[in-house]
Amino acid sequence: MEGISKAPVHRGAAQKVLTILEMIKFEHTLFALPFALIATVVAARGMPRPVTLLWILVAMVGARSAAMAFNRLADLRYDRLNPRTSGRALVTGAVSTAEAWAFTFISVAIFVFAAYSLNRLAFALSPVALLVILGYSYTKRFTAWSHVVLGVALAIAPSGAWIAVTGRLDLAPVILSAAVALWTAGFDIIYSLQDVDFDRGTGLRSLPQTFGVPAALNLSRAMHGTMIVALWLFGILAGIGVIYCVGVVVVAAFLVYEHSLVSARDLSRVNMAFFTVNGFVSVGLLLFVVLDVMLR
Repeated sequence: MEGISKAPVHRGAAQKVLTILEMIKFEHTLFALPFALIATVVAARGMPRPVTLLWILVAMVGARSAAMAFNRLADLRYDRLNPRTSGRALVTGAVSTAEAWAFTFISVAIFVFAAYSLNRLAFALSPVALLVILGYSYTKRFTAWSHVVLGVALAIAPSGAWIAVTGRLDLAPVILSAAVALWTAGFDIIYSLQDVDFDRGTGLRSLPQTFGVPAALNLSRAMHGTMIVALWLFGILAGIGVIYCVGVVVVAAFLVYEHSLVSARDLSRVNMAFFTVNGFVSVGLLLFVVLDVMLR
């Protein structure tokens, strides 16, 4: 009887965890994680020590989980008003605000402990990283360039991974971080197209809301074009070879395809452009980097 009585409790706890993971879109860790791993592999010139790789992964998961949970809390008032987000777990009550705050604090603690476990510089810079990744959630209230702030938040990942491996910050990972910031800002502009009317009605800021959809899409294209230049420069500075260069060309092709899916007259494929194509961009480039480094 005791086992039977505990089973519903265990199922309920498991379901709650799954609901929280869905709330923070845990699967979207796929966006930034591959670039952190790119920096890890290049900095180590191969596979890093297993313990270093473990703490990098823990830090990444902790930081992103904290950022997403905090974002849901910060945006709760707007999520209740927006038809696109009215089904989110905090809005429906599937996750309470107390649970979301607890999850946020635990994720922050995990991130800070992981940084401490890596090296002194990583630990010393962890509050700066938290300030950026948590502070982003409020930027749409006062600037149309919030997409860039989000880009900077994700761009911390490769520089942080480089510091984790080497204990220092060099120019190469800064350039890679710039590429990630441009990539993220560009695809976040595309994602924000879904909420242009809502943003205008509530006073929230975005580039499409401020400058219009055609101009915002042009800015997104310019950011992604500059990202490719930054990736080339990173390859030169890091001394990566021909296989990596092929990967950059493939990334450029994916970005061209991404922009072909969306236009000012047709926003029906925004989710495909945002979720599917960008997953191929990050994971695809990681595979080319691993092949390049491992086969040299």
